[in-house]
Amino acid sequence: MKRLVVVIAILLCSALSAQAAELDPAKAKAEGTATFYANITAVEPIMEAFEADTGVKGAYTRISTSKFLATVLTEFEAGKLMADVVQAPLPVLEILKSKGVLASYSSPAAAGYADWTRKDDAIQLFGIEYVGLIYNKELVKAADVPKRYEDLADPKWKDKIVMANPANHATTISWLVGLKETVFTSEEEWMSFLKGLAANKPMFVASFGPTPAPVESGEKLIAISMPKYIITKAPAPLDWARVEQPLLGTPRAIAVTSKAPHPNAARLFVDYWLSEKAMGILAKDVGEYVLAPGVYPPIDGMDKAEVMPIRDLSDEEIQKWGDQFKTIFDVQ
Repeated sequence: MKRLVVVIAILLCSALSAQAAELDPAKAKAEGTATFYANITAVEPIMEAFEADTGVKGAYTRISTSKFLATVLTEFEAGKLMADVVQAPLPVLEILKSKGVLASYSSPAAAGYADWTRKDDAIQLFGIEYVGLIYNKELVKAADVPKRYEDLADPKWKDKIVMANPANHATTISWLVGLKETVFTSEEEWMSFLKGLAANKPMFVASFGPTPAPVESGEKLIAISMPKYIITKAPAPLDWARVEQPLLGTPRAIAVTSKAPHPNAARLFVDYWLSEKAMGILAKDVGEYVLAPGVYPPIDGMDKAEVMPIRDLSDEEIQKWGDQFKTIFDVQ
């Protein structure tokens, strides 16, 4: 028995040593750059801090959720993927893993994260891409601010809503299905909400990124969007509707690519991204909802909000629901 324990201990130590050896800081610095493909926006403060603290340049390329899979898979299959690190909603990274795009890496910086944030040997969750209702606080009266999601179906919002395209924007598709599974008590109620929202003829844009602009300008009054824009678009007159129901969102995930041009810099970048310093920047400067305990974006009332991750939808489910939403919302 003692011999068995010793053998197990040796194997564990060897595994841990191998994992620790995956990152060589000197080699990372020599590689010079970590190229980061991400759907997340306004992360320049982290990129700047990463370079200042490590001497390695962070090269950030923003790709919208709707184009992320196609872009990465096309480059990967052509042997031309430049990304060392990829960040996207969890379902997107799970598909990339199934295609061999991701490498195994367990970052020591995630040791304090909740167990459920570690999905497998490649993917680490760090935040929730929380979705809410943001509105122009100069043009919408306090009494008119939605108190429940169902309020978006009120005819008074006709031609006054903007949202990401529900036919092909994966996060919006997941959010709408999340409402069905966690907020509405019956499919009939949910379908009534969808039809009422569709009847209000929302403006459709490619992703969450373009949703705040029409609200800022007054062209539209309310957006199905991300509360973080209250921070990143300041001093725009934006606020969020404190609905009685939970805020829902797709888990945000990060991973190293399997053929990273700069493998050591890639691992160094992931370690830095998951650090307390970077998560603090992400919450405070960018307005993200992060999974570091006790860290909240400086948005009034957000520390009291219930924010829930929604179920991962498969690629087939995204396609199925996207097709149905295309019909319901009459997407041209």
